[in-house]
Amino acid sequence: MFAKIYKPSKTAMQSGRANTRQWVLEFEREHARRPDPLMGWASTEETRRQVKLRFDTKEQAVDYARRHGIPFQVRDSRETPRRIQTYAGNFAHDRKQPWSH
Repeated sequence: MFAKIYKPSKTAMQSGRANTRQWVLEFEREHARRPDPLMGWASTEETRRQVKLRFDTKEQAVDYARRHGIPFQVRDSRETPRRIQTYAGNFAHDRKQPWSH
């Protein structure tokens, strides 16, 4: 039962930063999935994999894992710098690249 603590990144379908401010503790897969003999679907007997705990800070997630004796690994996320651009910048006279059609 090994857990990873991380801050989720935004998906490709998001333009905003919703659901990326909290830290998540989720458990890693212990066994490989195998096909179900009746239906053929990929299945597993691990119910911990369905648990996803959310915390406001990284320290709260680490404290929770230590209190409950859960081995964990923290994966820090790197913040991408945001370049703020305006539409008017396309027509600035001191523009670095030439503007043409």
